[in-house]
Amino acid sequence: MAYLTVNDGVKQFATFRALNGVSIAVERGEFFTLLGPSGCGKTTLLRAIAGFNDLSSGSIMLDGKDLRAIPPHKRDIGMVFQDYAVFPHLSVFDNVAFGLKPRKVPAEQIKTRVAEALSAVHLQALAERLPAAMSGGQQQRIGLARAMVINPQLLLMDEPLSNLDAKLRIELREEIRDIQKRVDIATIYVTHDQEEALAISDRICVMSAGHIEQIGTPQQIYGDPQTLFVANFVGTLNTLVAGEGLSRLLADLGLGRAAAHWTVRPERLSLVESGATAPVGAVVVSGTVNKFTYLGREAHVLVDTAAGPVVVQVSNPALGAVRNPGDTVSVLFERNALMAFDADGKRLSLEG
Repeated sequence: MAYLTVNDGVKQFATFRALNGVSIAVERGEFFTLLGPSGCGKTTLLRAIAGFNDLSSGSIMLDGKDLRAIPPHKRDIGMVFQDYAVFPHLSVFDNVAFGLKPRKVPAEQIKTRVAEALSAVHLQALAERLPAAMSGGQQQRIGLARAMVINPQLLLMDEPLSNLDAKLRIELREEIRDIQKRVDIATIYVTHDQEEALAISDRICVMSAGHIEQIGTPQQIYGDPQTLFVANFVGTLNTLVAGEGLSRLLADLGLGRAAAHWTVRPERLSLVESGATAPVGAVVVSGTVNKFTYLGREAHVLVDTAAGPVVVQVSNPALGAVRNPGDTVSVLFERNALMAFDADGKRLSLEG
């Protein structure tokens, strides 16, 4: 039995159904991420677990207890918000201690637990400071320490890094993951940032339009997407254009099955010398460079081919590796790099 389960969760708002039969299972100590675009239902699901919005129907169980029967303030859940939600008039220490006082924790224990929580988020030296004079990253650490200090059964995080700059987001997401591993609290994390989800999650639940598209490890979600939505939303995707050029490419690769969509990731394509012989299970297609984008550790080359325009990702491009618009190039397509989807966006086996 999983530690937290949501079964067939439905949330209806007047004329809008925000959740349409959502079911998830989260294990003890797991970092479980809800990933999807704005309006997909991920925050609605998180708020239902927290008790801020009850489900219209369905069940939520935490460690054998029916959460829907427990008032929000008695659910023993820590919550970290997007907007920090710190009290500007209270010191860092008093902000973190805030949730312990209603629980009648003795003063000495409060001191010890707050000190431990501040140490975990590297703020022990700033205990007496007021948050107003602190950076966004430090304020978010206060929110994290306050959520953890109550020793909750479950930690919920609603886009906690979205208000921070890119560099700080990367630093803090690593710290959040390290802290979560150390304290071993089951955590549900909401984000729309695919890279963030891939970097910190044990498993990812990709959502769209109130339902679940796929649940899996980061490797499964990125490397083996089961729907076209997941393939498009997580990572960059080339969609090949139907026509004679694509038909010839598929025939040369021995891919005879019918599919509504044929796709390939940019990093699964490569540029090869003109006239190069393709290895077994691959085909070389000539094309013309449309655009070259240098990104430091990689470059993206947009190539017009008979199967449609494709972006080819070049890793560690040398200083002299610039391709100019109009250059003729050869693109290597490998059979096992292609992904096929039906008209409903469901993944198809290449062996079918």
